Amino acid sequence: MRKLLSQRLKECRKEKGYTQGQVAIYCDITEKAYQNYELMTREPKLEILIRIADLFEVSLDYLVGRTNSKT
Repeated sequence: MRKLLSQRLKECRKEKGYTQGQVAIYCDITEKAYQNYELMTREPKLEILIRIADLFEVSLDYLVGRTNSKT
């Protein structure tokens, strides 16, 4: 499941055309923290994951791999 979260974060970010830095600014975290989420060396807290899902316009279930439907 962790690997899928990492893949989906990267995939959604690229689909939206955002840099890691832009996502980090939106989420009020450091760019390094966001990079760690994509590398899965750290897992985001629920509050941050909600912000990311809102930014990417996808559901939390999609990000964490509980569904393949983005909405």
